[in-house]
Amino acid sequence: MNKRITTSSLRGSDDGALMPAAPGWHVLAVLSLLMGFASISTDLYLPAMPVMSRSLHASEGLVELTISGYLIGFSFGQLLWGPISDRYGRRPSVAIGLVLFVIGSAGCALSESALVMIGWRVVQALGACASVALSRAMVRDLYEGVRAAQMLSILITVMAVAPLVGPLVGGQIVAHAGWRAIFWTLVGIGIVTFVALFTISETLPAERRNHEPLGGAMARYGELLRDRRILGYLGTGGFFYAGMFAYVAGTPFTYITYYHVPEQLYGLLFGLGIVGIMGSNILNSYLVPRFGYDRMLLAGTIIAAFSAVMVALFAHFGWGGLWGLVVSLFVFVSATGFIVANSITGALNNFPGRAGAVSALVGAVQYGSGIIGSGIVGIFANGTPWPMGLVIALCGIGSLLSMRLLYPVTGRDDGRCLPVPLEVTELN
Repeated sequence: MNKRITTSSLRGSDDGALMPAAPGWHVLAVLSLLMGFASISTDLYLPAMPVMSRSLHASEGLVELTISGYLIGFSFGQLLWGPISDRYGRRPSVAIGLVLFVIGSAGCALSESALVMIGWRVVQALGACASVALSRAMVRDLYEGVRAAQMLSILITVMAVAPLVGPLVGGQIVAHAGWRAIFWTLVGIGIVTFVALFTISETLPAERRNHEPLGGAMARYGELLRDRRILGYLGTGGFFYAGMFAYVAGTPFTYITYYHVPEQLYGLLFGLGIVGIMGSNILNSYLVPRFGYDRMLLAGTIIAAFSAVMVALFAHFGWGGLWGLVVSLFVFVSATGFIVANSITGALNNFPGRAGAVSALVGAVQYGSGIIGSGIVGIFANGTPWPMGLVIALCGIGSLLSMRLLYPVTGRDDGRCLPVPLEVTELN
């Protein structure tokens, strides 16, 4: 019988965090699986994009927009799921989302045109975003502060296995069964996850839920956006995600079409970045108790900005050929471990009583930025790596500027940023 996770089964830690008295491995496994749905839904079919372009008689730019369509549903859907989960609980909200995900995945498998697939990708994303946004809120239900940042880093490291093996598995599926089989695989993953969800208990007890009407809860997003600290976290994460999805949309055609990398080997190059993400998340989980999540976030944005500029230079001038681009992209992608978990933790800690809504807003901004990043790469695709490199460079610089301008580090011993005087940080 599964152990129920409730407030009565939580104990206090030395840093004031709420921790399960004896968390089961299966709880962390399910949370990791839920958190990985954004990667599972896209990374599995990346090697199939050139084949899909030929099969659906669509341009590579139009096929790249299947990623943007997914991000549209993923971004705006989170704004709905956050308040719903704060009111009705995490598990029923995720369950409904998984049903939508299965329906959308089946629609993609049956699509006969790129435009139809884009529509079904929106439906798929509306379901997948519930799993991702609410898994973060579930972590916040159980942990606080630095401990929450540690747990997010650990979970992201575990779920990074999905994008690591996704392109490898996807390449094999498309080679042996065709690209449609990839989306039927996603249908199966959605069903398995739905069953696994009901092996864990609700993390938000009834007494801790927000019973405000949904209309009022949606209006409260404006209140969150007036907090300049949250704006800082939104900016650092949002710009970085735009660059990441420019990378996701651009590398299949850059590696496979431009540099003639075999489809079956694309996953190996893509997997290098995932290894970097896993390594930086592990490192972040060790360093964040010592330096604090804000200082680690600042370090991550500096790494991202520098490496993003190098990506643009390698893409434009062709320095080092394929490997020059691969190495610079590896460094940029590896900054994920210092940016994602810490920016999410910083935003959630400002409004602990509305973790679902804050997590949804963070996710909406991050993936909404991804719409722009991947969309620009698709619109300006010219058969070279340059559009991808330029977008990544601008996004890396934007992430660093958001951190420094909106929430500058002032040297607190715990590594958290102190708000500077209003006249300095107030946005015009």
